[in-house]
Amino acid sequence: MRRRVFKMYVNYEKEEKWLNQMAAEGWHCVDYFFGRYIFEKGEPGEYTYRIQLLENHLKHPDSVAYLQFLEDAGIEMIATYVRWIYLRKKTASGSFELFSDRESRITHYKRIMSMLLPIAIVNFVFGVGLLGNPRPINLLNLAAACVLAIPILSYYRRMQALEKDGIIRE
Repeated sequence: MRRRVFKMYVNYEKEEKWLNQMAAEGWHCVDYFFGRYIFEKGEPGEYTYRIQLLENHLKHPDSVAYLQFLEDAGIEMIATYVRWIYLRKKTASGSFELFSDRESRITHYKRIMSMLLPIAIVNFVFGVGLLGNPRPINLLNLAAACVLAIPILSYYRRMQALEKDGIIRE
């Protein structure tokens, strides 16, 4: 049995948590595209899901090598969206963490912020009409900039907390 769900996230960690909750109920994600998830019914808790933003596009040699490494480790890529990859691994085969240390998590947060920040800035510039042609439609750009500011600030705070934790432990 298949199930289609439409849902939008701006925080990959919340999205990942939701995918794992669905998997615990026996709904396994098999495809994703811009807010549309396709699930198939299966054994509850069979898979663990992770989401990652690649440093480079999918066809880049570094990305190809990394994806091959994941496949060799028993990790299946179920979907891609821009540079985001949706991964799953059989829960029975052991723990599945992509970021095993503080530095790799900080690097991932920086990668996400460097992708979102320019989009937020462009939307802000259009939203406040700084280009000399203010229109009511510009409110949508301003709203988009505000929506993007939420995950940017969230990731920034998490990154700062991890860096502070690293200083304390040293």
